[in-house]
This record gives sequence, structure tokens and C-alpha cells, in this order.
Amino acid sequence: MNESTEISEFGIVLLFLIGGLMLTLIGMGLGSFLRPHRPNEEKNTSYECGEDPVGGAWQPFDVRFYVMALLFVLFEVELFFLFPWAMILTYEGAVAEWSLFMLIEGFIFVGILLVGLVYAWRKGLLDWIRPEARPSSFTSRIPEQIYKQFKS
Repeated sequence: MNESTEISEFGIVLLFLIGGLMLTLIGMGLGSFLRPHRPNEEKNTSYECGEDPVGGAWQPFDVRFYVMALLFVLFEVELFFLFPWAMILTYEGAVAEWSLFMLIEGFIFVGILLVGLVYAWRKGLLDWIRPEARPSSFTSRIPEQIYKQFKS
């Protein structure tokens, strides 16, 4: 029998997992112990990008957010396809006859995506509703001549 006191490779992975879990739990426990706990109404409200929350949290979102997210994901995935294409295109050992074909193929791919972007733009899917400008009903006690002095 060959008895060994070495830790197997799986044991090392297990030690790293246990160590990471322990560090996480210690950090979270220490943070909850040290941080102040002063809840109030403002802190307990939902956060909506710096705006005051309107209505309940389960109201439907505007479809434009989904369209923007879909277009973002589409063009991000395009980068994942173009990066290997560019790396192979610039590879020194690539066959010269295929380089022109690969270049044209890449431009066709980007062209199809640009046609889709132009289509979405023309359909108005990228337009946001802008509020109408309304004149202010505020009347200032400062004479208008003083404002004109500051502008000039």
C-alpha cells in the first residue's frame, strides 16, 4: 500500500471553495456588524434611476426599453463574431486567395446589421417621446433689464 499525505487535486479545489466561502461570510458578517442601521421612509422606497417612484413596482415597462436592450444585445453579439473574423483575416499564415473573400463576407455581415438598424430607425423604434415645451408662468420680481445685462 502506498499511503500518501498529499492532498489530492480535488482536495485543493475543495479548500479553495471553503476558503472563498469563509471569506465571503466573514466579510458580510463584519459588514453587517459595522454598518449603521437607520432605516427611514426615503431609504425604503424603490429606486428608479434618480427619479421619484411613480405607482407600484409591478407596472409594465415601456416597450422602447426592450427594443433598446434587444438592439444593444444584437450589436454586442456582432462583436463576438467580428473579433475572430478579424483575427483570422490578419493571420499571417492565411491563404491569400481567401483573404478577399473573408473581407467581403465581413462587410456583408456588417451591412446586413446596418440595414436592420436603418429599418428600426426609419420605423421610429429609436425615437423617444419628447415632452412639449410649455412657457413658464413664473413672474420674477427682478426687472428684465438686469437679465439682459448678464446675457451681454
